[in-house]
Amino acid sequence: MTSVRALRGAVASAVLMIFSQAVAVDAVADTWPSRPISAISAVSAGNAGDTIARIVLDQVSKQIGQSFVLENRPGGGGTIGTASVAKAEPDGYTVLLLTSSQSSYVVLHKTLSYDPFRDFAPAALFGVQPSVLVAAPSKGWKSVADLVAAAKAKPGALNFASAGLGSASHWAAERLRLATGINVQHIPFRGPVEAFTEVMTGRVDFYYLPITPALPNIREGKIVALAVSTPQRAPALPDVQTVAEAGYPDAEYLFWGGLAFPAKTPRAIVERLHAETNKALAVPAVRERLTQLGVLPKPMGVDEFTTFFHNEITSTVKLAKDINLVPTN
Repeated sequence: MTSVRALRGAVASAVLMIFSQAVAVDAVADTWPSRPISAISAVSAGNAGDTIARIVLDQVSKQIGQSFVLENRPGGGGTIGTASVAKAEPDGYTVLLLTSSQSSYVVLHKTLSYDPFRDFAPAALFGVQPSVLVAAPSKGWKSVADLVAAAKAKPGALNFASAGLGSASHWAAERLRLATGINVQHIPFRGPVEAFTEVMTGRVDFYYLPITPALPNIREGKIVALAVSTPQRAPALPDVQTVAEAGYPDAEYLFWGGLAFPAKTPRAIVERLHAETNKALAVPAVRERLTQLGVLPKPMGVDEFTTFFHNEITSTVKLAKDINLVPTN
């Protein structure tokens, strides 16, 4: 009898503890945020990801009554800023500007001081940006088929530019190379400006770049758009086919940005930021500004975004293995 009473008492205590913890979590979410939130960018200031984040977070700030303090912590090939968030207190007051570049950090480094799968709680996705496959008008190409035909006519003769090893322009072009089976050479540059300049002059054969800087040059006839990397056509370039429409769905590549907390941040806070971000993305003024930057909406729940992020890393690791990319440090 005593053991039965003891068991009942233990069960009651456990239930009370679980209930108390649930109440405590809800209370944290109800009072969050009570002070400014640090938003950490792992790259240098002035990048496209920061611009998009500022547009969205400025609106979120108005909704929650607290500001986001954007801080750039570059270094270590993006790992220093990322690691600082992984090791931050999971109290909802430090958030990482999560981007597709996180996958590159995994494959470009032999070891990391954090675990990208376990140390973050992805919260919200801002959207995706198409990359545009371009070439100089002097090449005479009008489509992906033209490029592929030229490459197969002279194996190893053509080349492509990138803004650096592991950059979005590098991954997009490598996916195209593998999907089409063409033999072309990679020429990495120190940044997008140098790469783009060489392509416009025709000294380099093709290049993937974000849609925003590409648009004025396409409209002025300085470059020719052959395809976009996203599954859907870009509204700003409705007449330009996707790589899937060109016959190469495996060549699709998404550049994306969003937010992630340190792991163990209360789920209620994660869900709150997710809801507030989606609310901000639905504001017409925000939506218009993001559209001008070529950002396409891609709504996801918290769990779906987490799976998406993990799959992106896995996919990039496989791609790096397929192209025999060796970590640099």
